[in-house]
Amino acid sequence: MHNTKGYAALSATTPLVPFSFHRRDPDPEEIEIQIQYCGVCHSDVHQARDEWAGTTFPCVPGHEIVGRVAKAGSRVRKFKEGELAAVGCMVDSCRVCEPCKSGEEQLCDLGPVWTYNGQDRRHGGATYGGYSESIVVDESFALRLPKRLDLAASAPLLCAGITTYSPLRHWKVGNGQKVGIVGLGGLGHMGVKLANAFGARVVLFTTSPGKVKDAIRLGAKEVVISKNESEMKKHANSFDFILDTVAAPHDVNAYLELLKHDATMTLVGIPDKPHAVAPFSLVAKRRQLAGSLIGGIRETQEMLDFCGEHGITSDIELIPIQKINEAYDRVVKSDVKYRFVIDMKSLV
Repeated sequence: MHNTKGYAALSATTPLVPFSFHRRDPDPEEIEIQIQYCGVCHSDVHQARDEWAGTTFPCVPGHEIVGRVAKAGSRVRKFKEGELAAVGCMVDSCRVCEPCKSGEEQLCDLGPVWTYNGQDRRHGGATYGGYSESIVVDESFALRLPKRLDLAASAPLLCAGITTYSPLRHWKVGNGQKVGIVGLGGLGHMGVKLANAFGARVVLFTTSPGKVKDAIRLGAKEVVISKNESEMKKHANSFDFILDTVAAPHDVNAYLELLKHDATMTLVGIPDKPHAVAPFSLVAKRRQLAGSLIGGIRETQEMLDFCGEHGITSDIELIPIQKINEAYDRVVKSDVKYRFVIDMKSLV
């Protein structure tokens, strides 16, 4: 065991503050990663403020983690000390259920062990995340980073990247398809980049006219201002797939009406209130409304390799850890293009 510095939420209503806790030494199959950068996900805000209910305090957020291996257990074969390594949203699963055996650990029947605000079923106690100096993780749940990518801008790939990559792959988005991305935030901007790299004709939906130029720069071929009914109606019954990344309440029926028959709209944004779905929006054209989480470890590595081949990273704003509370407030206001990343060298 060794003392570790970090930042934690001590309650749902107080700002994050410096926090010291103990990290265990690595087991034979584990590595210790000295964290260099950690992305700030909107779900960090939700959990630190207990907006989804069920947060265990103190809570050390952070599940977009990149750094270097400081220690490797005696039976570790995947990594050597000094190599780059990354950790995403989960650090363990039951490993024996059908989803786990098929490489879909995020769908584990018992639930995956989340990187933070989870319960460590092997060692006991709560899991603490990447707003800290280091993390210890089983090598099976650590990932290799492509060397050609910017390290800080790679951090959000561990959540925003895989959250958008997985549904695009699962619903077989590809060349010639017309694909809609709803929202241009941390998730949406990755969705635009990835769907474009898959060869789709990407249409971005936004309520913000000021995001049009950015959407085109990121790979969208067209931008629709979703508040404009006539613009929306022009696209009725024309989309092969729509990825909805918006984490605030909104009218999903307006987008369902844009799908072709037998096409799918998938939710990856998680609002704090249920969507109202009109049955006719689905049954009239045999459309499907689906959801997607992250991806399994195998698919997350595939995503990282794909991003390495295509030079895809997140658009980021690098901050010191001391600005984390300001960053949270700006995330809520959508005042970031398009992901905050913490430079962990600032943790002194």
